[in-house]
Amino acid sequence: MKCSIFREIDSLKRLEGGVVNLNCSVVQGLDLREAGIDWEGLECEGAIFLGCQFPEELSICDLQGRGALVFPEFKELPFNPYRPELYTREELMEGWTKEEDRSVDKEIYDHFVKHGKKDPDIVEALAERLHDHAIDDGLTDLLEGRIEKDGRKRVVAVMGGHGTGRDDESFKKVAHLTRRLTKAGYFIASGGGPGMMEAANLGAYLADLSEGELDAVLKALEVSPRYDNDGYIEAAQKVIDRYPTGHSSLAVPTWFYGHEPTNMFSTYVAKYFSNSIREDGLLAIARHGIVFAPGSGGTTQEIFQDACQNHYATFGEISPMVFLGTKRYTKDTMLWECLKNLAEGRDYERYLHLSDEVDEIVEFIKANPPVASKG
Repeated sequence: MKCSIFREIDSLKRLEGGVVNLNCSVVQGLDLREAGIDWEGLECEGAIFLGCQFPEELSICDLQGRGALVFPEFKELPFNPYRPELYTREELMEGWTKEEDRSVDKEIYDHFVKHGKKDPDIVEALAERLHDHAIDDGLTDLLEGRIEKDGRKRVVAVMGGHGTGRDDESFKKVAHLTRRLTKAGYFIASGGGPGMMEAANLGAYLADLSEGELDAVLKALEVSPRYDNDGYIEAAQKVIDRYPTGHSSLAVPTWFYGHEPTNMFSTYVAKYFSNSIREDGLLAIARHGIVFAPGSGGTTQEIFQDACQNHYATFGEISPMVFLGTKRYTKDTMLWECLKNLAEGRDYERYLHLSDEVDEIVEFIKANPPVASKG
């Protein structure tokens, strides 16, 4: 049997009621030992089992003989290469205390540094790639509306410096900007780290607050402005304790920069081992635009990566590139002039915008939805 379409099964709920046919199905990371499946009568031609647990009496060879492909579990890893969903901040922070960081996030990072960041062996490299593929799959489920049942999300991403303090004026502007964009129905994504990325997820999370209430939160966070200051995580936790529910947003960090804490204000965390896949993917999903706040080398790289996607209409459409910080992008650097010259005569020339004003940026993004390239 040649499968043109696969049915994805990443929850035991989808196996309730007695399953007799898993032909052309992908079963991802599930414990099937008590699933109530009639294994003897099961049809499974073209089925793919990714890291599932099976009843001891079941013959894997028998499954394979009936046309199934079985990817086995990896032993002794601090992460699940076949995880069926994105991370949450609660999951990654489990085990963290003020006295000692024994969080899941830190455990995976330590393992990555020791075994996978440089010259991983073939098994470790395969496990990391399978993990990042699973994150891709979970991200697609989220953005296409299958997780929150809200339809395809209109993603706007925010890029900017990881070292920007919570007491910086541009940090505050980003928080107010993403608050406004979230209220307007956009879904905010960031690189998931500290600095401007935290500001982006913070503003989205607290979108129901008034401007004055958000200013009060920003003032409270100034007690520990940078991620390497004492009390940085505790200050964020106090905000979450005060506002335990908020609007959802996305963080897309990487263990490649695992020494930086994943910020705590996103609902969904798509954390990757591969930084290159993570960066290119984050730019690709931001169909409704990217706001480039002040940043350094990493932000500059992302600017030209995004420009390349627009320049060649890599995904068949163009979307806004907005630069927050006139001084940064004109006087401190020549990036604005460079981008304007590069885009001259191209479809995306009118999709470039430079401003210091939150209201102006919101209106520009609303007035310029993604458009199909003319060629």
